[in-house]
Amino acid sequence: MSRVPAYRQIALDLTDKIRTGVFRPGEALPAQRDLSAQYGVTLMTLRQALSSLRDDGLIVQQAGRGTFVAPVQATYRVDTLRSFVEDLREQGQDVTTEVVSVAAENGLRLERVRYLGDQPVIHQISWVPEPHGSRVSDEDFRRMSLYVALAETGVTIVRASERIVPGLLDPVSAARLRRPAGSAVFVSERTTYAMDDEPVVTDRAVILGDLMEIRAERAATRVSVQWGTVRDRPNEGSAE
Repeated sequence: MSRVPAYRQIALDLTDKIRTGVFRPGEALPAQRDLSAQYGVTLMTLRQALSSLRDDGLIVQQAGRGTFVAPVQATYRVDTLRSFVEDLREQGQDVTTEVVSVAAENGLRLERVRYLGDQPVIHQISWVPEPHGSRVSDEDFRRMSLYVALAETGVTIVRASERIVPGLLDPVSAARLRRPAGSAVFVSERTTYAMDDEPVVTDRAVILGDLMEIRAERAATRVSVQWGTVRDRPNEGSAE
């Protein structure tokens, strides 16, 4: 007789089915009564198994709708100087860029939407001041990273300052991302600097929080972390 509790055996079996594609991301699992009958256990035991899967991030439960396999989430790393697209493609994501507009606005104003597959996930507006803006204004930003375009003009990027806060989807970004205005999102505000602390790119990116997660890699000897509330800017002190 197996010493593994029944709920744990069910959780392991469902985990295997999710990871092998029997149940695909976003797909509904069978009703709880059907699953409990299939495994020959009580509803209480079945719910213990589902609770374990939920804690592992494999399923999401929606009141009145049922239990669904969690959607695949892409990770936006905050410990690099790379672009969004470079981060996502390194993870094997199918990323494409739609260029909404390119305009001369005291330099370059570039508006883009990033897609994972056919799903828009990031609405991004970038400003590049002169003289750099006019030097890259003719590039095809559907295929070329803004950072790469700047590098080809001789700009050496040395650091970036980024602030990420929770926010609500404004009407413009809502239309671009095909979501209702007021939906919860992450808002990234990043300034990228070249040599001599010259700001060369200012970005504002609205990121769908239900499809993206944010992760940082930290080493005690080289990462400075500033803490602050959402309403206030971070304090000047830092933890090394």
